[in-house]
Amino acid sequence: MNVKEKLMEITMQYSPIYLGALLVLFIGFKVIKGIIHMLDNTLTKSKVDMSLHSFIKSVASFILKIIVLITAATIVGIPMTTFIAVLSAAGLAVGLALKDSLSNFAGGVLILTFRPFNVGDFIEAQGYMGTVTTIHLLYTYLTTVDNKRVVIPNGDLANGKMINYSVEDTRRVDLIFGVGYQEDIVKVKGILNKISIEHPLILKDPEPIIRVAEHAESSINFAVKVWCKKEDYWSIYYDLQEQVKVTFDKEGISIPFPQRDVHIYQTLKNSD
Repeated sequence: MNVKEKLMEITMQYSPIYLGALLVLFIGFKVIKGIIHMLDNTLTKSKVDMSLHSFIKSVASFILKIIVLITAATIVGIPMTTFIAVLSAAGLAVGLALKDSLSNFAGGVLILTFRPFNVGDFIEAQGYMGTVTTIHLLYTYLTTVDNKRVVIPNGDLANGKMINYSVEDTRRVDLIFGVGYQEDIVKVKGILNKISIEHPLILKDPEPIIRVAEHAESSINFAVKVWCKKEDYWSIYYDLQEQVKVTFDKEGISIPFPQRDVHIYQTLKNSD
């Protein structure tokens, strides 16, 4: 048997196998495309966050393609164990190389799934405070009150402590004002109460709380606790600071501040 006849024999023997494998790949990828399209429609109608759509579709497409490739490889005669071993080794190498990125990726999935915060929320995390502008799978972007952009890895954000100031509709403003020991505390309490009641942005319910909080070293400290809508927090915080100072000055109420007396002693030396 010459070479040509040998090649013809091999071709006739293995052609159906390879054609079958190619057919599996062709039909399999067509079916996957249809499944991903249906999944996309389902996700669009669901309440799943838009940022998570592409991730879910990518993972589903990857898994389905791996299944099709393994099926085609089995038809050709490649042992499934060998194919899986190669994939496992590749997966391990990629996992080691992208360890931090995978941690951030998992954190992003958790954030997008459980929604501890949303875009537009004002949060405090990892030593930063700001408004959430973007949530990606790897990083979350904040804009601080002085208009700086902060990028926080989702791995740290998902595993660390975080305060969300925007979850509730109302917030409480807590302030401390000190007056001298010689002042009439009943009068001071009345002034603070009047300022709190008359401010248009301070809520009437719950009522403002004004109490003597501490007998400090050089002052009587009053705690002022008032409620407001979350978007009015900083307006009230700064308004009260200013209005209390202006009113105390008009009423002649002293606000203690640190003072230091310096005494100079002159030593006379006896001359011989």
